Amino acid sequence: MPPHPTKTKPKPAAPGKPAPVEPATTPAPPIEPATTPAAPPEPGRRPGNAYLRLFAAPGTRAFTAGNLIARVPMGMFTVSAVIMIAGSRGSYALAGAVTATGLAATAVVAPFTARLIDRYGQARVAVPATVLAVLGSLALLLCVRHDAPDWTLFAAYAATATTPNIGGMSRARWAHLYRADPRAVHTANAFEQAVDELCFMTGPVLAAFLCAALFPEAGTLVGAVLLLAGMLLFTAQRATEPPVAPRVAGQRSRSPLRTPGMPALLAVFLATGAIFGSMEIVTLAYVDGPQAGPVMALQAFGSFLAGLVYGSVRPARDVRRRLLVCLAAMTVLMSLPLLAASYSGSLLALAGALLLAGMATAPTMVTGMSLVQRLTPAAQLNEGMTLAVTALLGGISAGAAAGGWLVERAGADTAYGLPVAAGAAALALAAVGVRVRRALP
Repeated sequence: MPPHPTKTKPKPAAPGKPAPVEPATTPAPPIEPATTPAAPPEPGRRPGNAYLRLFAAPGTRAFTAGNLIARVPMGMFTVSAVIMIAGSRGSYALAGAVTATGLAATAVVAPFTARLIDRYGQARVAVPATVLAVLGSLALLLCVRHDAPDWTLFAAYAATATTPNIGGMSRARWAHLYRADPRAVHTANAFEQAVDELCFMTGPVLAAFLCAALFPEAGTLVGAVLLLAGMLLFTAQRATEPPVAPRVAGQRSRSPLRTPGMPALLAVFLATGAIFGSMEIVTLAYVDGPQAGPVMALQAFGSFLAGLVYGSVRPARDVRRRLLVCLAAMTVLMSLPLLAASYSGSLLALAGALLLAGMATAPTMVTGMSLVQRLTPAAQLNEGMTLAVTALLGGISAGAAAGGWLVERAGADTAYGLPVAAGAAALALAAVGVRVRRALP
């Protein structure tokens, strides 16, 4: 704020004359733009109010509503496609191959989509990219419905790879709005991770219900409608959209992959994804029944609760050290399902072990994403976070494949050792990366 000009003491009025009126010398306060970062929290506020303060900024509730609507389908599409294709063609192998192709296409296309979002803005790129993805989902639905050749299923599902990373765009908005308040950014990252877990729990259940209660294509159809509606609502909130960094003529921006420390961090995300992918397939094989869905959801529910609690604590001064602590805790907690399956054999014990094991997920992911945000230039934040998500998806795919292979050869109870091994690998990779890049700010 500019200093107020010094006021001089008014002269007394002459007898019989009215006192002169002093002109207003204090300028009107400037109008703050919509993109001004929110003020840091006032001292003395209780940590329990962190989420209330987070949504006090104008526009945050509106773009969060769009974010939630658009993110639920992310947990619906794979389950819907498998149910739809397997029910029509009678082949789970074909359904799995189609969804795996879509995942591989997403790993290739998503970073380029994020780069365009960083360069031209969220609204200008995310809406047409979402329209293309929705058309791909509708094309898949029609191909299955009208018994089109198998190759058309692969082509249609690959077209959905243009779906923008809605979670990354939402995190970019929080990082921009609260760039002067690291604690608020920490809380926002924890909230976004909790939303991820919530959608992971509700999306597959909603998809399975729609496909069973209505018709096999209902899950894909509803998911496409929700994705488009949520993205339109999200991108309509232009006041909270991060500004596009001006481009310098003749200067090309480097990929975040070339940022020191980023390759090692992506390797950690890859190994962490292997934990999730292997744990899911091993649990499906171990439970092998209708109880598998609710039992698996307990791991996500544990992560959801831990994410909300973690968002209210003070962010770490040394993010790399916090990441090591979180990965060590995750590795230890992932051994609980192994112990429950090997020595107890009780489904109730396994459910409790999965609930506890999930409580290390959200703190680890929040800390990892915070490190991605620190290593990535602000003008390339969407691309950096999308690379992290891509590495995570690649790890999930590899972990699921390795878990299925180990289940067939050693049994499901022994295969629970694979998530523990993946956690140890992630911890080792993080330890090496921290030691090499300790000098970075």
